[in-house]
Amino acid sequence: MEVKVRTAQQVDAAAIARLHFSTWRKTYRALAPEAAFRMLTQPVRLSRWQEMLSVEEGGRAMLLAEVEGSLAGFGVAGPSTHRAFLDRAEVKFLYVDSAFKRMGIGRRLLAELARAMVTHGYGSMALGVVIGNDPAIAFYEALGGRRDGTYTDPGPVWRSENYIYIWDDLRGLAEQNPATTRTSEE
Repeated sequence: MEVKVRTAQQVDAAAIARLHFSTWRKTYRALAPEAAFRMLTQPVRLSRWQEMLSVEEGGRAMLLAEVEGSLAGFGVAGPSTHRAFLDRAEVKFLYVDSAFKRMGIGRRLLAELARAMVTHGYGSMALGVVIGNDPAIAFYEALGGRRDGTYTDPGPVWRSENYIYIWDDLRGLAEQNPATTRTSEE
């Protein structure tokens, strides 16, 4: 199985929105309030992704992982949006389609995001993971993420309680998976 990682383009908005919508609903079914499920529809996700992909943001990386032309996952990292992350880069999104779980795709995306953040001058990276999202917690810990406190994500709909995970050695994280194939669309 060859995984190709490339920079997301505007034409990818619909595919990303579908994956984001379906994966988020599966992941947070027992964690998020019903109001979040009613409000965060696929059209809402599509609108948000169209907006994000249409705006150039300095220091941000928006990456897709594809397997045989199918979207398998996506990740976004860039300047932090919450003071809890200090001056570290922040992983804002990291989602993998359930059909492609346990194939190293999440690891590859995280390593590529780390590489991108190194090129933007960051030495460390952090993210928030919803308390109770045990599979994600185990994943980040297995990749050397260090839990360092909690914060409340104000979110547009749901104020979630999150653990903060930090990678102090971004270069080390970036080197964890050197076999990722990058396409020339960057």
